[in-house]
Amino acid sequence: MLLQAKQPTARLLSTAIQYDMIVIGGGSGGLSCSKRAAELGAKVALVDAVEPTPNGYSWGIGGTCANVGCIPKKLMHQAAIVGKELKTAEKYGWKGLDQSKISHNWSTLTKVVNDRIKGNNWVYKVQLRDMGIKYYNAFAEFVEGGNVLVTTADKKKTQTLLSAPNIILATGLRPRYPDVPGALLGITSDDLFTLSKPPGKVLVVGAGYVALECAGFLAGVNQDVEVLIRSRPLKEFDKDCVNFVMGQLKSTGVKVKEGVEVAKVEEVGNGKKKVYFTENGGVEEYDTVIWAAGREPRMEKLKLDYVGVKRNSKSGKILADEYDKTSVEGIYAVGDIVEGRLELTPLAIQSGRLLAERLFAGSKQTVRFDGIATTVFTPLELSTVGLTEEEAKKKYGEDGIEVYHSHYTPFEYIVPQNEDKAYCYVKAICLRDDTQKVVGLHFVGPNAAEVMQGYAVAFRVGISISDLQLTVAIHPCSSEEFVKLQITKRSGKDPRVQGCCG
Repeated sequence: MLLQAKQPTARLLSTAIQYDMIVIGGGSGGLSCSKRAAELGAKVALVDAVEPTPNGYSWGIGGTCANVGCIPKKLMHQAAIVGKELKTAEKYGWKGLDQSKISHNWSTLTKVVNDRIKGNNWVYKVQLRDMGIKYYNAFAEFVEGGNVLVTTADKKKTQTLLSAPNIILATGLRPRYPDVPGALLGITSDDLFTLSKPPGKVLVVGAGYVALECAGFLAGVNQDVEVLIRSRPLKEFDKDCVNFVMGQLKSTGVKVKEGVEVAKVEEVGNGKKKVYFTENGGVEEYDTVIWAAGREPRMEKLKLDYVGVKRNSKSGKILADEYDKTSVEGIYAVGDIVEGRLELTPLAIQSGRLLAERLFAGSKQTVRFDGIATTVFTPLELSTVGLTEEEAKKKYGEDGIEVYHSHYTPFEYIVPQNEDKAYCYVKAICLRDDTQKVVGLHFVGPNAAEVMQGYAVAFRVGISISDLQLTVAIHPCSSEEFVKLQITKRSGKDPRVQGCCG
């Protein structure tokens, strides 16, 4: 490995344990890369440890998704859905449910969620052991000669020197704390899923998917939730769809405070926090303040400058090419820490796997970074693949695209007369030329991720609006709304679906 290290020494090189590949970071990308490389016969070391949160919480192997992200989030989202179903069960003939006695137990939920997390941690450790991957529960840093010094996370702080021709950086991101007095009185999503008691009256600060998902499931388990949004919510997503998501979120009782910021936070006794807002936003007391306004890399202790790995000066993320190569030969980066990459678990998994295949199987396959589907798990889910309407207009011009859309009522909403039907919406954006190529698909409704996954495959291959319209629908289901699309925005016709079977 040709590293531009400062003051290389033969002593460190001679004492280092040799591997074919060292992976720093045991999240989705790091695990995927490690396991695939081991399957291909490589001698692999995986180094992973977690810096505790300011509240002292840390977790096991598996990264953000398995421990404090996708998995616990989706389980709590499901808990909120179950609570809503209980309220309508009698309309389907279920008797014996006394609505006045139905309540939610936070401790029960957090226990089952964290039991699942611990189960995942155990499975990962067993997989690594069975595949012959050396797991170091330790922190890593670059030292002389481009070697990696690992220091165990336990009290012993045992140090071991490692060396490899291929080093993979996959350390992920952590939530960002704001630079305001009293910021550490708040928590982040890293602490939320292990709170010993219900959050109570909550202020969630942020406008992205983490903030809105947390607000949604907390309201769904009977917490008093307010969201502070400084600018446009979910700004990377289609504006029409976001408007419906926000409308439904507010209908659940979530309050939205806009146009102000947090100036400072003070503790006022009994665990309560007094929050002072800017721009005459006043003062309000909360039981819990959750910071959810962005994530950032924390790689200072890695000492990347020691070996010359270049990073974006503003974001701190690593600069890497389509082959995941950094500015230093033999050092690669995958996942959320790479500048310009979508912060998505499945993308990190595929990046890690394909990188291992390029390094140890002679593959040329790289990740296709465009046309990646994603879902926001708000109470009413939003799933999307491709361009938003705003992006499509900017790229092709307003006269260069056709927008097909529809309001629909999910079948499961009919009997209980669920008012959320007012927010359910589907949109397909295609080129206004002979190809009629679909450049964007957007869905707001229940089970949006399940709906979009199949369409994402079709989108990757390439489909036209005619392909959608000539597909025979599966009936009755929400997914069929895509293949039933006939009304364009340009026509000015009412896009609400009338009837169901004819």
